Amino acid sequence: MININRLREMKQNGEKIAMLTCYEASFAAMMNRAGVDMLLIGDSLGMTVQGHTSTLPVSNDDMAYHTACVARGNSQAMIVADLPFGAYQQSKEQAFAAASQLIAAGAHMVKLEGGAVMAPTVRFLQERAIPVCAHIGLTPQYVNIFGGYKVQGRGDAAAAVYNDAMAHQEAGAAMILMECVPSQLAKRITDNVSCPTIGIGAGLDCDGQVLVMHDILGIFPGKTAKFVKNFMEGQPNIQAAFEAYVREVKNKTFPAEEYQFLA
Repeated sequence: MININRLREMKQNGEKIAMLTCYEASFAAMMNRAGVDMLLIGDSLGMTVQGHTSTLPVSNDDMAYHTACVARGNSQAMIVADLPFGAYQQSKEQAFAAASQLIAAGAHMVKLEGGAVMAPTVRFLQERAIPVCAHIGLTPQYVNIFGGYKVQGRGDAAAAVYNDAMAHQEAGAAMILMECVPSQLAKRITDNVSCPTIGIGAGLDCDGQVLVMHDILGIFPGKTAKFVKNFMEGQPNIQAAFEAYVREVKNKTFPAEEYQFLA
């Protein structure tokens, strides 16, 4: 069973971490057989499963339901569940209540979005036995602030993203996820934090990678991001696609240069 200590060992040993989004039991079992290390119940389910145009309508009850489904199909991967928009920003106490619901449903870690402003919440949860993955860079719950889904941390903005990572490390984050961040910046952050880093559109030098399951299978009807690779191409079935993803993450061939962003 993958746990926090194993993730730290993987970082120290240079063994890449393979993570995928997952929303139900059958796919959880398939990902286990493929060797996926971490299953993320992402609020991306709002778009991939529920058909919304963003992640914002997802509720914590939605997240708890899908977390429980995944947990029932899981045997060895670490389960991470997103705290959805509106479930944790009001107060640290609100965040603890929402996170506790997801842990009770079967999550081993929760993920929240935001920079240094969320570091006190990370510390509050960590001190109360809830491991936290801090999501920085492009944070989809901030889409109305960003004015769209755009690369974060280019040019003068790099310092702010770096400082966000350092604040979360200081607060005790168990893991840092970076989305749509230039590869050079992601490498600098990975080299300077003790916790594992996971990249999605953040280059090859992160300690691990995550993609949305529907994207790697080529079944999401919406626009495909630059960092997405369709792993179903050339594969006979879904199980083989999952195995191909794990293999390419582990042998450090994904993400290749065409799936990365430059400063």
